[in-house]
Amino acid sequence: MLSHLVLLLSALLCLPVFGQTLAAPEAWAAAQAGKLTIIDIRTPPEWKQTRVAQGALLIDMLHPQGPAGFENEVLRQVKGDRNAPIALICRTGNRTGQVLRYLRSRGFNNAVHIPEGMAGSAAGPGWLARQLPVQNCGAC
Repeated sequence: MLSHLVLLLSALLCLPVFGQTLAAPEAWAAAQAGKLTIIDIRTPPEWKQTRVAQGALLIDMLHPQGPAGFENEVLRQVKGDRNAPIALICRTGNRTGQVLRYLRSRGFNNAVHIPEGMAGSAAGPGWLARQLPVQNCGAC
């Protein structure tokens, strides 16, 4: 148990050691510690359906201006810092894996994704099943 706590704390202090994925609880802990920003890339109807991870930024991956528009919106949200630590979340982790590859190819070196997503997948039970905090999506 103590070794797990030491590993989690060291990971939170040095976010890049996580590699390309984070489990939902680790993403939540890192976001709460101010170590990363969670970005929900699903569509507005999906945000309404399940609500969103508490504190997550909502950036629809189906941006009206395509991938460049999505990238520009991410950049705007992180104040132009391609090295800002971000974690992407979607419904089951499929889309975030694809978007992660795109963002990394565009120089977002501290981007990771939450492969279990909101609803769960083979990677884990998901944000909702883990009963992590959610909030309404506001004006979506």
